[in-house]
Amino acid sequence: MTATTLSPRWSARFGRRPMLLTGLSILGAFVAMALLAPLVAPYDPIFQDAAVKLQPPSLAHPFGTDNFGRDVLSRVIWGARIDLQIAVIGVIFPFLIGTGIGTIAGFFGGWVDTLFMRIIDVVLAFPFLVLMLSIIAILGPGLGSFYIAMALVGWVSYARLIRAQILVLKTQDFAVAAASLGFSRLRIMFRHLLPNALAGSLVFVMSDAVLVLLNGAAISYLGLGVQPPVAEWGVMVAEAQGFITQAWWITLFPGLAIVTLAFGFSLTGDALADLLGVHE
Repeated sequence: MTATTLSPRWSARFGRRPMLLTGLSILGAFVAMALLAPLVAPYDPIFQDAAVKLQPPSLAHPFGTDNFGRDVLSRVIWGARIDLQIAVIGVIFPFLIGTGIGTIAGFFGGWVDTLFMRIIDVVLAFPFLVLMLSIIAILGPGLGSFYIAMALVGWVSYARLIRAQILVLKTQDFAVAAASLGFSRLRIMFRHLLPNALAGSLVFVMSDAVLVLLNGAAISYLGLGVQPPVAEWGVMVAEAQGFITQAWWITLFPGLAIVTLAFGFSLTGDALADLLGVHE
C-alpha cells in the first residue's frame, strides 16, 4: 500500500532522474579515466613503434595504432585529461566574469547598464569562432591563449542571463525589504539577488561546456590549440585525416570520445533544467 501511494509522487518528482544519473555517470567515467590514466592506459601515449604503425584493432591494441605506431587507446585515455580541462576551465572564467558584470549591470542600471550592454553588442557583432581565432592568432597557439580567448568572448551570454534575472529580482519584495533595512548594495547583490538568479546560468554552464569542448577540439584540429605530440582528441583527429580511408580507427575513437563526453554534459544540463524548473 505504501509503495503504491508513493509511486505517483516519486514519478512526478524524480521522473527525470535517470537522465541526470546517466549524464553524471558518463561524466564520472571520463573523470575516473582521466585521473587513472597512468594506471589504466596500456602504453605510453607518445611512445612510437614503427613496427606496428597503422595496425587495426587487436587484442594487443584494442583501438589500433596510428601512423607513428602509437597506441590509440592509450592516447584516447590520456586525452581525457586535456579535454576535460578544456571543458571545465573554458567555462569557469566566462561564467565568473559574465556573472559579475551581469549582476552589476542589472542592479545599478542607468549608464552602467548601458555601457556594458553596448560592449556586449560589440562582442556579439563578430562571429564567435572568428573572434576566438583572431585572439588566439594574436596571442599565439596554445591552451593558455584558448582560455584567454574564451574568457574575452564567452562571458557575454552569462552576463545577459544574469542581468535579465537581476532586473526582475531587484523589484521583488525581499529585495526592497533588504534595501529598507539598510543593507549594503554589495550584500543585496551577492547575498540576496545573485543566489536566486543563478539557476539559469548553472544549467547553461553544462550546455556551454559542450560548445567549449567542441571549440577546443576544433582549435586543436586547426593547429592553434594543443600542440603535438600531446594526446588530445582534436589533435588526434587532425593527425589522422590523411589516413582516414586506410585506417578509420585513428579518427573514429577520438571522435566518439568527443561525442560521448559532449552527450554526458548535455544530458546533465537537460536534467538540471528540469530539476531546477528553468524551463517553467
